[in-house]
Amino acid sequence: MSNSNKKYTPKTFYDIQRANVNFRDSTRCAHAIGITPSLVNTIDLINTISSSASTDFGDLSTTRQATTNNTSNTIRGLYMGGYAPSANNTIDFVTIITTGNTVNFGDLSQSVGDTRGSSSDIRAFCYGGKTPSYTDRIDYVHIASEGNAPDFGDLTTSKASEASSGTLSRGFTLGGITPSSNQINNIDVINYASLGNATDFGDCTVTRRNRGAAANFTRVIAAGGYEQPSGYTDTIEFITATSAGNATDFGNLTVGKGYISGFSNRIKGFFGGGYTPSLVTGIDEVTIATTGNAADFSDLSIASATGAGQTNGHGGTPDLQPISVNYMPGSGRGFVIGGVSPSMTNIIDMCFIPTDGNFSDFGDLQQVSSGLQSQAGHSSSTRGVGSGGYNGSANVNTIMSLEMVSQGNMDDFGDLTEARRRQSGCSSLTRGVVMGGLNPSRSDVMDYVTIASAGNATDFGNLLGALGDNASCASPTRGISAGGSDPGNSNVIQYITISSTGNATDFGDLTEARRYLSGCSSSTRGVFYCGNQPSASAVIDYITIGSTGNATDFGDPAVTPGVDSVGIGLSNNIRGVFGGRAAPDRATVEKVVIATTGNATDFGDLSTGRSAVSGFSDSHGGLQSS
Repeated sequence: MSNSNKKYTPKTFYDIQRANVNFRDSTRCAHAIGITPSLVNTIDLINTISSSASTDFGDLSTTRQATTNNTSNTIRGLYMGGYAPSANNTIDFVTIITTGNTVNFGDLSQSVGDTRGSSSDIRAFCYGGKTPSYTDRIDYVHIASEGNAPDFGDLTTSKASEASSGTLSRGFTLGGITPSSNQINNIDVINYASLGNATDFGDCTVTRRNRGAAANFTRVIAAGGYEQPSGYTDTIEFITATSAGNATDFGNLTVGKGYISGFSNRIKGFFGGGYTPSLVTGIDEVTIATTGNAADFSDLSIASATGAGQTNGHGGTPDLQPISVNYMPGSGRGFVIGGVSPSMTNIIDMCFIPTDGNFSDFGDLQQVSSGLQSQAGHSSSTRGVGSGGYNGSANVNTIMSLEMVSQGNMDDFGDLTEARRRQSGCSSLTRGVVMGGLNPSRSDVMDYVTIASAGNATDFGNLLGALGDNASCASPTRGISAGGSDPGNSNVIQYITISSTGNATDFGDLTEARRYLSGCSSSTRGVFYCGNQPSASAVIDYITIGSTGNATDFGDPAVTPGVDSVGIGLSNNIRGVFGGRAAPDRATVEKVVIATTGNATDFGDLSTGRSAVSGFSDSHGGLQSS
């Protein structure tokens, strides 16, 4: 089999998610064996619902032990670092619902062994370990996108051999050993969504190391381990993840053991292998939501210790349910990012374009940013990208992205060729183009990125002239820029072929010259909403994207937006949605049916009224049918 895709494609994501539904009653664990006492690269397949014997899953790329566990989502499991036999920086992954050998994912920031991990459904984390010196570093990666791990923050102290797992939103490390060879009882916590250092959560009941950990959505449990001077222990303890505090007694394992693996589905936690002090094969199970002693579950394929389990149902992953049509790639999710309300904001709002209603909170812009306005938005059917903008004191060249299928914050993607704001963005299924902008003077520069691959933008070509405050839209093949300031108001419409670099070509004219307009599109028609000419415009125009020519009147807005207001246009192949402007109502969002001329009507409201926004959708320009 091959797991070599560099990024989830819409089809791959949907197929895998559908396949996961088939495993709703047989959640799977890909368990790397570890040491037997020699190092091995064996991965066992464990059915966490059925107590049947383990079967062969595949092999790690290298023989190693003490790699991360609980670093998985419903699709992929990651093995990060470990001893092979010395500390290494390898990150491998498997697709959990299939079987096969691991595939290279990227590298940690440093070679590290005796490390631990946790994950949400978006990010996986590597905590501490030995390099061979002890480290407090936390690395993270996006599970869906192969690449090297950047720095997330630091633990409260340098340590290794801790227990670690997490819920959907938070990761925990419990106990461990420090550089002075002192076992500790502290519990660290991080919030997955926000870059930063771990903070103190509470204390374990005793000092210990080399335990296994498991979690559901609200509770984290740690079991077994080694205590000085008493030796191996059978103690199980738990914390309630939602409120800081000390660990509480849970019960006991079937036998005292350390250097064990921990993994879980949504209901049960499992603790496999370990030293008693002899190596064992046994896997213990507990029901996470209750307290009590562990029971025998099943066995690993071989007596071993320091293994690592990756499941498609642990506490950092969603309940396995059939995907709603609203959550399929290309189903009509629209996003509004940043803006001014009246101060700078980093809010990301989300809506379902096919369904009227208010926007809801999705996450935040890249956490290093206190807020941005006037970015360019562009997207594929699974990833949204925001480029450039203004941070309140200067134009920026920052490009950031988010995975639209999973709630969360934006992350760094790369840089534009030049810092600028008030530019427009358009995109095909694979490529995003940023058109014009102010840097601080108006620019004719067009940049492009390959949306699936993070990295810096590349020069695409030039607009017909220097331009800012323009609007863009696109079909699957052609990108459009309309209107803007040059520095007066412009009525020019121009186009590019997105797949081929080169300069823009004249398309035709808007019905009136204006700036600060918004654009959206189906696969065949582009719509341009309102703007400033220099008074507030009440005009909605449309073009047929495949045929050059002048724009035609489409209709009128329900409420004419105020002047000097940069808004957003979002669309699927049927509807266009416009909002995020100035007075009279900064929160109001309106809609049109793109194929049918007529006046706009009310759609709903943003979570916070604001202007100078940007945005994108997972199905603009007919991407869902591409």
